[in-house]
Amino acid sequence: MGEPPTGIRKGLTNYGDAEFSLFLRKAFIKGAGYSDDALDRPVIGIINTGSGFNPCHGNMPALLEAVKRGVMLAGGLPVDFPTISIHESFSQPTSMFLRNLMSMDTEEMIRAQPMDAVVLIGGCDKTVPAQLMGAASAGVPAISLVTGSMLTGGYQGERVGACTDCRAFWGKFRGGEISKPEIDDVNSRLVGSVGTCSVMGTASTMACLTEAMGIAMPGSASAPAVTADRVRIAEATGTQAVALAAAETKMDTILTQESFENGLRVLLAIGGSTNAIIHLTAVAGRLGIRLSLEQQDRMSMETPVLLDLKPSGKYYMEDFHRAGGVPAVLRELGSLIHRDVPTVTGRTLGEEIDDAGPGFPQDIIRTLSNPVYPEGSLAVLRGNLAPGGAIIKQAAVSPSLLEHTGPAVVFENTADLAARIDDPDLEVTADSVLVLKNIGPVGAPGMPEAGYLPIPKKLASQGVRDMVRISDGRMSGTAAGAVVLHVTPESAVGGPLRLVQTGDTITLGVSRRLIQLEVSDAELAQREEAMGPAAPVVPERGYRKLFVTEVTQADEGCDFRFLQGSFVSDL
Repeated sequence: MGEPPTGIRKGLTNYGDAEFSLFLRKAFIKGAGYSDDALDRPVIGIINTGSGFNPCHGNMPALLEAVKRGVMLAGGLPVDFPTISIHESFSQPTSMFLRNLMSMDTEEMIRAQPMDAVVLIGGCDKTVPAQLMGAASAGVPAISLVTGSMLTGGYQGERVGACTDCRAFWGKFRGGEISKPEIDDVNSRLVGSVGTCSVMGTASTMACLTEAMGIAMPGSASAPAVTADRVRIAEATGTQAVALAAAETKMDTILTQESFENGLRVLLAIGGSTNAIIHLTAVAGRLGIRLSLEQQDRMSMETPVLLDLKPSGKYYMEDFHRAGGVPAVLRELGSLIHRDVPTVTGRTLGEEIDDAGPGFPQDIIRTLSNPVYPEGSLAVLRGNLAPGGAIIKQAAVSPSLLEHTGPAVVFENTADLAARIDDPDLEVTADSVLVLKNIGPVGAPGMPEAGYLPIPKKLASQGVRDMVRISDGRMSGTAAGAVVLHVTPESAVGGPLRLVQTGDTITLGVSRRLIQLEVSDAELAQREEAMGPAAPVVPERGYRKLFVTEVTQADEGCDFRFLQGSFVSDL
């Protein structure tokens, strides 16, 4: 047997005559002006997720040009191809609903077309995990390139950026602190350029994690979208993709158990998005690695928040980039990081950290002895309300609410929430616990970011800015507050959350990792018997039916069961 086919000869369409298949393929692509010399080179696929509906990917043309330049400088043949593109604010019912579809599109297009390696260009929240999931399953050497964050804007002398400041200004508007003309004015000033959110939301978090796990170029996570640094990183990514192809470096040799542990460490240290827990779990699941909530929580207790960025701190991604980016965080984490893991450069993570050089005076990336927050940003909660676990971003919670007991005010779904949250007759106080059901993976469907329930207008007008809120959904990584998320199992599939009634007492004890419904087991059993078994609504056809039928719960990454790998190890 000879060497396996490479380049344009890979994955020939089967007509029963391999030579004819190659002849036909070359004939068609030569119609685009390619020469035989070009077609004899390693083929590097480049995923183009540009879309008029996706301003997070608005710099895609410049990135494509730079990646192609890098590929050609290294002697490869760059070929870009499209997949679907997902933007958080332009995806109905939610971008999470489409993440798995994008992962399938990514996987199948990589499989279907001849390429020796692939560059994954994405940026907005769900695009990076979708691409990592799809590429991990496809088994072709891959390297991630994020689009980069937007520039900040300014309003009345105040520096502002999406989307933590979006929520802050909207809260002021709901509370009557600013007028309609003022909120309309600030709306035009929050986003300074194309690119992903300028704070440590989900997009920035996933960018940092790809670098920390070694599947993206060193220093690539933090450069803003419209900078020369971003374009140079794109060129270097293209060049490195050719090297990955030559070495036949598969993703599973880079994304190991230790690499995922590094990713979790950095997630906790940067005050990262709660959504990243779900995404990391899904990517790991494609490679047969199971991430446990217990291990994540143990790591959180020994990994302080070092990065002073919104929503947990005060700075923006531009500042993080100038302060040294992910390499500087890795350097400060020291022995908490596995230094000997491989990266896409062919060198270990430790070698890349050393190559980044020593630190320099700045106040954005703290030391272990002087953290922003003494524990990791995220905490795992359990109790009779969430036997499968729940997540809270403890570093972004009002300190007075970290330990809280109060009466529940229950909303059955988002329609009920919209109808009653601002009703002046709603019986609610600042001590109440807002509970929203049926926004989980199956119940919504798609687990929307509705877990950041708005403060009732009558309380907002009194100056209330935070309350305990509980749901089986998600919230934006740019949001902050005493918000308990990812309650598992979700209410739609029979989780205890569906049994909660208005007036029930709920206890949140973050230090005890507790989320407890103060109702007796006997009473809960009576309620369950009266309600009968859960009966999720299954759509009649299409992708929605596939999603509701096959999606897993949050603790398994909300992936489709038939896409998960065979689990070979636990973290």
